[in-house]
Amino acid sequence: MEFLGSAMNELCFTQESNRRGRLGRRKVEYDDTREYKSKNLHAERRRRQKLSDRLLALRSMVPIITNMNKATIIEDAITYIQELQQNVKLLSDQLLEMEGSSEEAVQTRSDEINAAEEMKNCGIMEDVQVTNIDRNKLWIKIILEKKRGRFTRLIEAMTYLGLELTDTNVATSKGAMLVSSCVEGSYGDTLTVEQTKDLLLEIIKSI
Repeated sequence: MEFLGSAMNELCFTQESNRRGRLGRRKVEYDDTREYKSKNLHAERRRRQKLSDRLLALRSMVPIITNMNKATIIEDAITYIQELQQNVKLLSDQLLEMEGSSEEAVQTRSDEINAAEEMKNCGIMEDVQVTNIDRNKLWIKIILEKKRGRFTRLIEAMTYLGLELTDTNVATSKGAMLVSSCVEGSYGDTLTVEQTKDLLLEIIKSI
């Protein structure tokens, strides 16, 4: 009877030990950081995939990529952006210059209209006067409308036609420009009053 009781007690102790052992192993085998690590891994994969997609998009926008690694793609993109910035600055400068030229042209045209109106109101007409000084020299007075660059064109046309000017004076008043000068032939040609006047009138009409 005592043997049977001892055996029963030993059996109960063994079962209790086995049950506690199984529970202990379950507790040790459970790792609560596994789920945390798994979430971090997925997040890292998504981050890398997003970065890779952005690099592909950047590469598609840059016309010249010298190498396919990440560093080279970024360097080539920076170079391309800098070139675009330089082009933008150049085009902006050209646009400002064109706008300035346009405004200047409008102002010049306005000044010319005002000059013609002023001459008309003052009763001043374009005219040429030629006086003989000696056999080869003439004294001329030219009255013409004051326009931008017109005096330069007048001198160029007279020089081209073989007229040499000395002691030239220019004065402007009431929208008109008065040019007076001594004129002789560049090649020693004899100049007549009538021929020279007709020639100067033709020049005024053409400039």
